Amino acid sequence: MNIFNQTGKYFSLLLKVFSRPERHSLYARQTFSEIDNLGVKSVGIVVVISIFMGGITTLQVAYNLTNPLLPTYLIGLGNRDTLILEFSSTILALIMAGKIGSNITSEIGSMKVTEQIDSLEIMGVNSAGYLILPKIIAVVVMFPFLYILSVCFGLIGGMIVGPAVGAVTATDYLNGIQYLFNPYYVTYSLIKCVVFGFLIASVAAFFGYTVEGGAFDVGTASTRAVVNTNILILVWDLILTQLLL
Repeated sequence: MNIFNQTGKYFSLLLKVFSRPERHSLYARQTFSEIDNLGVKSVGIVVVISIFMGGITTLQVAYNLTNPLLPTYLIGLGNRDTLILEFSSTILALIMAGKIGSNITSEIGSMKVTEQIDSLEIMGVNSAGYLILPKIIAVVVMFPFLYILSVCFGLIGGMIVGPAVGAVTATDYLNGIQYLFNPYYVTYSLIKCVVFGFLIASVAAFFGYTVEGGAFDVGTASTRAVVNTNILILVWDLILTQLLL
């Protein structure tokens, strides 16, 4: 029954989050601050991870294409489709759930246990809307941009590593990433990014907003938030893949 209780509390919190804001200008300023804090500051780790994963995927595809009858440009195609369809959306979302999600939970959870949220409520501020809505908007807006950035740098990583180790020539790799390109794959993954971004921000905020106790409980809530977010990301990845592909 606990899962139904938690689900009910989650949707009840979302109703409070999306209620009419008191001052739109205040929310707008907070949203831009969260975009910088949660989105822009995540660019570095996204670039580094994507370059290495693009290079690793290129090598793995190359080592599995040992049949001389298979053209080497398939290496570039394999890396491209892996990045577009799964890595730069789903795997990146799992990584961001750890970075962004734990950040959100610990921040809101710390405010909860130090009674700062109660102070906001006393002053007549919708604390859920003020603290959570800008974070949800920031992550949902930034995640598609991080996805595009991840795909680009993943392809660059493959372009660097493939020719460097002799797995594929630069010409064949470039031909491969252009071969049979389906633009709908990008649309499909962008839809996933919006859903994953919402899950990362809202679930993490829920665990932070409902935490009770002290600093230890905030740490426990952060762990639970990341685990539950990862499970939901994988479940929705399955659902969206079945519905959209």
